[in-house]
Amino acid sequence: MSVLQSFSTIGKAGHLEGMVHIPKDEASVIALICHPLPTMGGTMDNKVAVTLAKTFCELGCVSLRFNYRGVGASEGEFTGGDGELEDALAVADFARDQFGELPLILSGFSFGGYVAARAAEKLNPRHLILAAPAVGRFEMPQVPKDTLVIHGENDEVVPLADVLDWARPQHLPIIVLPAAEHFFHGRLTQLRDIVKKHFTGVEL
Repeated sequence: MSVLQSFSTIGKAGHLEGMVHIPKDEASVIALICHPLPTMGGTMDNKVAVTLAKTFCELGCVSLRFNYRGVGASEGEFTGGDGELEDALAVADFARDQFGELPLILSGFSFGGYVAARAAEKLNPRHLILAAPAVGRFEMPQVPKDTLVIHGENDEVVPLADVLDWARPQHLPIIVLPAAEHFFHGRLTQLRDIVKKHFTGVEL
């Protein structure tokens, strides 16, 4: 049985709260999951963020999700990206302090995809997994060519066309879920299965 525990650490804006999913066997990889836009109600308990965390835990990773500054019990105020990036870096440092200098997977949903992509530029993770990244709403950086990007055909928040425009110059493949919406309503199991299949035969 995996174990779910709360944690707290200190970021540049103060206390940060989070939850860690610990696999039943000793983890050899850390997975960090970034949640969607706080100003639209996004928290670490968002169902897509939780699905990603559980999926990585099932794959044998110690998986951490956390609330950005100003969300839940995390101190500070929303900054629109720069502060939230600092929060992700602080949690990554905490994770390595607690669980060792393990390889890192970064993942994020929507605005969290933007935060995770920016964090990847600094942390050089082994893998980057983005679900409905907030292309067009925030200035998404280029990402590694092996990044897994999953997007809904009928995403009403981040149009698929915008994601394709961002991906095209990078020659970046996108997995499109036909008829799926931004929050992957009714498609979370499929999202989980796509992530698991991505790691079939691949070193975590």
